[in-house]
Amino acid sequence: MTINGFAQIGLFFLVLVALVKPLGWYMARVYGGQSCGMDRVMGPIELQIYRLCGARATEEMNWKSYAVAMLLFNITGLVALYALQRLQGFLPLNSAALGAVAPDLAFNTASSFITNTNWQAYAGESTLSYLTQMLGLTVQNFVSAATGMAILVALIRGFIARTAATIGNFWVDLTRSTLYILLPLSVILALVLVSQGTVQTFGPSHQIALLQPVTYDKPLVDAAGQPILDEKGVAKTEATTATEQAVAVGPAASQVAIKHLGTNGGGFFNANAAHPYENPTPLTDVILILAETLIAASLTYTFGKMVGDTRQGWAILAAMLSVLALFVLGTYWAESAGNPRLTALGVEQTAANAPGGNMEGKEVRFGVARSALFATATTATSTGAVNSMHDSFTPLGGLVPLFMMQFGEVILGGVGSGLCGMLVFAIIAVFLAGLMVGRTPEYLGKKIETYEMKMAALVILIMPIIVLGFTALAVVTEFGTSSILNPGAHGFSEILYAYTSQGNNNGSAFGGLNANTPFYNLTGALAMLVSRFWLAIPTLALAGSLAHKKIVPPGLGTLPTHTPLFVSLLVGVVIMVGALTFVPALALGPVVEHLLMGAR
Repeated sequence: MTINGFAQIGLFFLVLVALVKPLGWYMARVYGGQSCGMDRVMGPIELQIYRLCGARATEEMNWKSYAVAMLLFNITGLVALYALQRLQGFLPLNSAALGAVAPDLAFNTASSFITNTNWQAYAGESTLSYLTQMLGLTVQNFVSAATGMAILVALIRGFIARTAATIGNFWVDLTRSTLYILLPLSVILALVLVSQGTVQTFGPSHQIALLQPVTYDKPLVDAAGQPILDEKGVAKTEATTATEQAVAVGPAASQVAIKHLGTNGGGFFNANAAHPYENPTPLTDVILILAETLIAASLTYTFGKMVGDTRQGWAILAAMLSVLALFVLGTYWAESAGNPRLTALGVEQTAANAPGGNMEGKEVRFGVARSALFATATTATSTGAVNSMHDSFTPLGGLVPLFMMQFGEVILGGVGSGLCGMLVFAIIAVFLAGLMVGRTPEYLGKKIETYEMKMAALVILIMPIIVLGFTALAVVTEFGTSSILNPGAHGFSEILYAYTSQGNNNGSAFGGLNANTPFYNLTGALAMLVSRFWLAIPTLALAGSLAHKKIVPPGLGTLPTHTPLFVSLLVGVVIMVGALTFVPALALGPVVEHLLMGAR
């Protein structure tokens, strides 16, 4: 751990907090229907979209109608994206002549991108055409993020409404989130990325001559593409010398921008944000970390502004950032300490002769500090993009991003969905406080009663059931264990990470697991769909219930929810729920692996 590393981390938090208020204020005006400076440009486009789609923008929806509209929109996206992948071989903008994606992988990918997960069991540059990347994935990057933001706005309206039967209009919230927030920010970020070297082109791959030709054994195949076997049934090979390499390019900058701003994740290239054509410079690395945290953090101020008390938003943000800072430092400490196995072999891992600490799986141009910051931020925000290989982290370093997701993606979390989750935890926190003093709990003037706690319990419990259930299924069946490339505790961590990532709609991968199999594609798709929509519907039901309630003036027994005491209570509830649910599983994976490494 170095002063330079601490300075990079500290600067990130300072810049992030400085940007929260202006962007949060702007988004509050967008959702409040007030003038926001983009009205002259986006206003006519917005009205034209409503006309083309037949949406009645002035009609309010109750929570059930809102939920149905949200589900129908996303089901349509699922079908369209699946069809696009299956038909891409016949469609234009396919310079590499890529064929149809396999049915199970296409279903997994479609499920992934409509749920804002962006889990990828494939290499983007060698699997999907430019058209599929742009018309399929990038469009879903926008609208899946906008869906999460729309659900949040509906929940906020539930808090501020006075005995109302409606919570807004899904089509309006979806459209305004896309046009006024995500699209302008993405254009700006894409231009910045292009200026730094991120590629944006429709051109084909480039053939580059190798400085050192490489000789390897090339498998022989027949006309049908099947391996040719010898008399012993062993695949035949022939010595081949490679003198050039195909370097993939494509319209990457436009997708990279929204995948970070919308906390989508995924990657145009297989190496993701470690690829120099996605993340070419240290400056772009810092910008991408800020981009994936900015909207999620700023929505807390939007929340405070819309409920009429910005202290509420700052309290929620303080709870989020305190946990994030603690775990960033934990990852930085674990990775800076290095690998004890290498130390035992006499390999020095200090900053005196190396970038410092465990550099396995990390880009030298980013180093340990920013790799730790990126890994923690991307799993805190449900972004899932990576600039280093989490599988190569030390056991304790790898435990942190895993545990960040297991909090339920509420430490900033996905745009909209993260704050929804944290507000559910806030409801649970005030309920526990009410039990302590024997008083009906209240949050923002709304009494928290049986129905609200049932919906909150569903939001909290569904994710662990999905994650732990599918992990257990994978480790006791040959379908699951046959994909493990590393035995023992590390192999268990790989499976746990895969379902934790998909079950929390994060999308990052631990690595070391062959997830492109029918078993993992289908169970993963189910995990992503359930975790997204079975949580969204109880959240909307909660919004509808709160909207019906009267606002109760605060009294002497009301728990202030903007104080350091409440922030501490909220943080404690989040950590305790996550720990009680997942620590036994973590003990079987990263903790055991750490002990086996002989670390003291």
